[in-house]
Amino acid sequence: MDGLDLRGLKCPLPVLRLRKHLRDLASGTRIRIETTDPLAVIDVPHFCQESGHPLISSEAIKGGHAFVIEKA
Repeated sequence: MDGLDLRGLKCPLPVLRLRKHLRDLASGTRIRIETTDPLAVIDVPHFCQESGHPLISSEAIKGGHAFVIEKA
């Protein structure tokens, strides 16, 4: 599984970096991202819903949040 560290970035940068990273991935590839931005719990699921990428998991982690997204 691919990983992307988005800790320390503030809205809208986590979603913008995620979008850019997903462009280079093959369909079906899963990526785990970690973020410390409190708005990511709203922004990342919304981005996934709007762009059609399945949100596989969302969990609170120490100091932030982690998501697993599958490239559509």
